[in-house]
Amino acid sequence: MVNEQIGFIGCGKMAQAIINGMIQYGGLNPSQIHASAVSEETIDYVKDQFEIDVARGNKRVASESDLLFLAVKPHTYPNVIEEIRKHINPNTIIITIAIGVRLKDIELAFGKETKIVRTMPNTPSLVGEGMTVYSPNEHVTDEELKLVHDLFTLYGKADQVDEKLMDAIPAISGSSPAYGYMFIEALADGAVKQGIPREKAYQYASQAILGAAKMVLETGKHPGELKDDVCTPGGATIKAVDALEQNGFRGAVIQAMDKCSGK
Repeated sequence: MVNEQIGFIGCGKMAQAIINGMIQYGGLNPSQIHASAVSEETIDYVKDQFEIDVARGNKRVASESDLLFLAVKPHTYPNVIEEIRKHINPNTIIITIAIGVRLKDIELAFGKETKIVRTMPNTPSLVGEGMTVYSPNEHVTDEELKLVHDLFTLYGKADQVDEKLMDAIPAISGSSPAYGYMFIEALADGAVKQGIPREKAYQYASQAILGAAKMVLETGKHPGELKDDVCTPGGATIKAVDALEQNGFRGAVIQAMDKCSGK
């Protein structure tokens, strides 16, 4: 059980997804979570939605947090860190969720030895099915790393990687829910074209993709083997797969991932 105080500097969509996952699926008490936000609209919404302590004060959130998420845009990190660096406890663990911001850049900005974990979460954290990939710096102890891992698994799955791989993570798990939503939407459009009502089309497509993902995770089988199990010789599924391949399905996905990684 995570008993520490959790802080969020910035409370946009990603932070809100994590907070909801922590409370609704991870069992965290709202009193453990503190956040800051710039706009009154966001402050009011977050207070009403999650019943947590949220206000404008970054310094107060920083000083009260055992684990502190920096949930702001990458270009604002230097200013935010300059504001809070003298107010964090030496044992506070800083958790970043910004694309492309390296561990050494964060430590240099703090100007002292700081416990930092670089992460890439995703928005399915909202429903307890997030994927958080993370990399710590050398100041985070094994015990603290276990605490961080336990925190991340409150709202989904978590995995540690070498930092050299972190720039590739947005393409495979951070941004990829967007590709999944597009595929679900396309499936639903095809179903509507064939006469299935829109609401049912979304339900059928979403459940099929959810089930397919669960099959991969729980059977341990290669996705290609599971695909082959559905494709009977001369059947409708293999004809559909052939149409996807002729239209560059896999190539389009790989190109999208390269674009996401800036390649």
